[in-house]
Amino acid sequence: MRRAPQGRGAGRRTLAACLFALALGGALLVIGLTGSGPANGAPPVHLAPAAVAPPKTPASPMPAAAPVRVRIPAAGVDTGPVLRLGLAADGTVEVPPVEDADRIGWYDKGVTPGETGPAILIGHYDTVEGPAVMRDVARIRPGDRILVDRADGSTAAFAVRALQQVDKEHFPTRRVYGNTPRPELRLITCGGDLRDGHRPDNIIVYADLLPRGA
Repeated sequence: MRRAPQGRGAGRRTLAACLFALALGGALLVIGLTGSGPANGAPPVHLAPAAVAPPKTPASPMPAAAPVRVRIPAAGVDTGPVLRLGLAADGTVEVPPVEDADRIGWYDKGVTPGETGPAILIGHYDTVEGPAVMRDVARIRPGDRILVDRADGSTAAFAVRALQQVDKEHFPTRRVYGNTPRPELRLITCGGDLRDGHRPDNIIVYADLLPRGA
């Protein structure tokens, strides 16, 4: 496996229950969340495909400011502080450690939530310790809000546009990590039935920044 470029990309570290694959700049990069599922058997995650149109008038980009708290009312998520995920010594991207499975991480080599481009958040669905922060991801529907409180005191409010469940072998790399002309958010977790202690799918939540006050 080739190393991740030292910039806005992603990579791999083995810690929990699924696998994300992407290719940027010609390099194959992987975010690996591989490990045993919980002994108490969290339920499988399956999503019906659905989507809403992006806003007709894109929201104005916000200045850079790190995320400090993430709220997803539909999924019962209210977590912080947000973990900062960088690159490991081998050039791959970190993921939230098992002991912080109740928190969401932000890949800090990418844009901050609210800036132009796809900001990347990562959260576990479950780990060997049991259900984790994104255990109720299946409750999220297009149109729901994701609120990201930022270090400058502002809040970036996103509307969910679509949810996608894909086999990890067919991860939609360009759609998730490719540049975008507007501020967007990607929230990635795991899904599917446990197979040999692992979840074979990725669940990707796509969201668009809303105008302030919307």
